[in-house]
Amino acid sequence: MHLGHLVPFIITKWFQETFNVPLVIQLTDDEKALWKDLKVEETMRLARENAKDIIALGFDTYFAFRKCPEMYQNIIRIQRCITFNQVKGIFGFGDSDVIGKIGFPAAQAVPCMSTTFPFIFGNRKIQCLVPCAIDQDPYFRMTRDVAPRLGFPKPALLHSTFFPALQGARSKMSASDMNSAIFLTDTPKQIKTKINKHAFSGGQGTVEEHRALGGNTDIDVPYQLLKFFLEDDEELEQIRVAYSSGQMLSGEIKKKAIEVRKGESAGKCQKANRILHFQTLQPIVEEHQKRRKLVTDEILREFMSLRKLEFS
Repeated sequence: MHLGHLVPFIITKWFQETFNVPLVIQLTDDEKALWKDLKVEETMRLARENAKDIIALGFDTYFAFRKCPEMYQNIIRIQRCITFNQVKGIFGFGDSDVIGKIGFPAAQAVPCMSTTFPFIFGNRKIQCLVPCAIDQDPYFRMTRDVAPRLGFPKPALLHSTFFPALQGARSKMSASDMNSAIFLTDTPKQIKTKINKHAFSGGQGTVEEHRALGGNTDIDVPYQLLKFFLEDDEELEQIRVAYSSGQMLSGEIKKKAIEVRKGESAGKCQKANRILHFQTLQPIVEEHQKRRKLVTDEILREFMSLRKLEFS
């Protein structure tokens, strides 16, 4: 997993803590087996490793691992509502695609239905909120069409924007290219090297040109990273103005994205009378690694067991 994967989970954790609601996270090992050249056993191993990263964020959750009978029953109910022509139109499946891909959208949709998890919700039909990256939207738009036909409320969606690859908006993060992203296994030294050497800059070619013309924050990857993780909006705006006007150089904005500082929050956060720690890439990853080491196989088994969740 890389930092981009954390973004939907961070906002989801805020929702769970703020509203004290139950949370189910589906592990799509079956999707990896169908779309990637990976054996089923390997995708199951990867799913368990991903679950440890998620647990390390401090969730109280149940991981849907396609193993309760009610889940399969609801998958069949959804599959009965969708035609082959519909999934071809939505997802672009062709005649040469494996049949598992055609049935997968129903498996992706089924956690939106609360009766899939009777050990949590009983027989209650509760509306579901799905925080997800925008590329998952087609699955849940389909689900919104199907849910009322099965007597369920339509799920609501909350999209997160795509996380930038280090090489810029025109490139894509890839596990096969270790320099395309900040991974949760990276050391502080690796993070510093990646930002300094590989993060696409919106600055000018020379210091003189940059002082005169300023940098472009719309394409500058270190600034885009700060937009995700710097909690102080007032300071973020100060950085944008300084970099755009040429007062701040590319090396300086990269340093801001890499390092940690602590201080009292500004703006709206100050009204809440609380202290925020302004964390950027190195400390976020380092603290995550410390928490993940505490997640044992026994803890993982507990999270993946069929169990009730405490919520009001």
